[in-house]
Amino acid sequence: MSDYIYTVAGWLLFAAHTSLVVGVTFRVIMKRRPVGVSLAWLALIFAIPVLGAATYILFGEVRLGRKRAERARAMYRPHADWINVLVTRFPGQQFEVNDQVRPIYELVKARFNMPMLSGNGMTLLQQPANILSSLRMDIERARSSCYLEFYIWHEGGMADAIAHALMAAARRGVDCRVLLDSVGSADFFRSRWPARLKEAGVKVVEVLPVGAFRVLFERQDLRMHRKLVVIDDDVAYTGSMNLVDPACFKQDAGVGQWVDIMLRIRGPIVPIIWSLFVWDWEMETGERLLEQLEYHPISCLDNQLKLQLLPSGPFMGGDAISQSLLSAVYQARRRLVLITPYFVPDDPLVAALCSAADRGVEVQLLLPAKNDSRMVNHACNAFFDELLHAGVEIHLYSAGLLHTKCVLVDHQFGLVGTVNLDRRSFWLNFEMTLLIDDGQAMGELLQLADGYLADARPLSWLEWRKRPLRKRLLENLFYLLSPLL
Repeated sequence: MSDYIYTVAGWLLFAAHTSLVVGVTFRVIMKRRPVGVSLAWLALIFAIPVLGAATYILFGEVRLGRKRAERARAMYRPHADWINVLVTRFPGQQFEVNDQVRPIYELVKARFNMPMLSGNGMTLLQQPANILSSLRMDIERARSSCYLEFYIWHEGGMADAIAHALMAAARRGVDCRVLLDSVGSADFFRSRWPARLKEAGVKVVEVLPVGAFRVLFERQDLRMHRKLVVIDDDVAYTGSMNLVDPACFKQDAGVGQWVDIMLRIRGPIVPIIWSLFVWDWEMETGERLLEQLEYHPISCLDNQLKLQLLPSGPFMGGDAISQSLLSAVYQARRRLVLITPYFVPDDPLVAALCSAADRGVEVQLLLPAKNDSRMVNHACNAFFDELLHAGVEIHLYSAGLLHTKCVLVDHQFGLVGTVNLDRRSFWLNFEMTLLIDDGQAMGELLQLADGYLADARPLSWLEWRKRPLRKRLLENLFYLLSPLL
């Protein structure tokens, strides 16, 4: 009798496993994603019994959560109408978009209803002390509002001075709100700071919270990766730097201090950036702030710096960020500089970079010599052979973990923001990028890139081919998994 029970139990388990694998396989096939992504998931599902299928159920599809998805759909039209009305208030916005920039500008306008606006002022901030000091002083001068949104807030050093400045601002009646990613700022939420900030009147919200129960309803690796500050609807910051003091952050990672930039911006683009914060606030909390701003254009800025905001993330614009990047690469005629800490591209981006090098463009890919993820490092290295053979220059920065993210095209335009050159940034993270159409600003950014290159070591194809077989095997293994990283 016991043998019969074991036999029946075995057949039931086999049937259950087969049904699970067949059902999940059907889901993968019907999603019609890029072939490489689908094949990577199918390989994982069939190679690892039960666990492979379970991993797909948890992480294979974009599930933002029912409430967030419903809010996002309901928010789109009011936000689009608000931006359309706002733009009519800006005088002197008749200008020509650079021919090289136009394809990206038109794509972003169609997908996001985001205008390109002239008459902005921009300061490039490179040193952490200068960035945090400038931010603190602007908060101390705030009269009406301070809105901050970051992936990571890490306590310690000059980051604590920002917290004190926010608490002081809230106590004098300034509306202070902070959005922080649940995973990136996990240590911060376990610290004493959230309670202290809330006690002082600062509204602190944990974005995309994770938990065992939420696994059933929401994908847990969708992250809010934006870095954004708007103060008094007058000054905005964005770039690659989290709210951390590099002297206190990840000191045991063995990669040196993180190297970042932030852009301090004034002008007509500021309320557009403000609208992105209030979009995220409403999506997470349900509270609408959109109608609170009655913006009056700044008249003191008479320069011609043209900026366009490109937000991206799940359910936002589809593949717009990926297509914008590809357009930038194909528009390059003389020099193309790509700076990123994490490089796990898809096949179209690799083909575009090789094509640019083949047609005589000086393509310079600038990466940190070490980063804080071994898996990503191995997957990144798997692309080097093809790129180097095509003539793409790869430079490894050794003066810290180069965390700046930008793409610079000729002396004409650039994409600067929070997007890494990897599939996670393209498809899963909530990100933001500024399209910059201005020769003077590009001169500053190219000078920044040249400074990084001076502290980097060029990698030769012959040198790369001599690496040990063990490393090649690891790289090719993680190359197969790169669509899932």
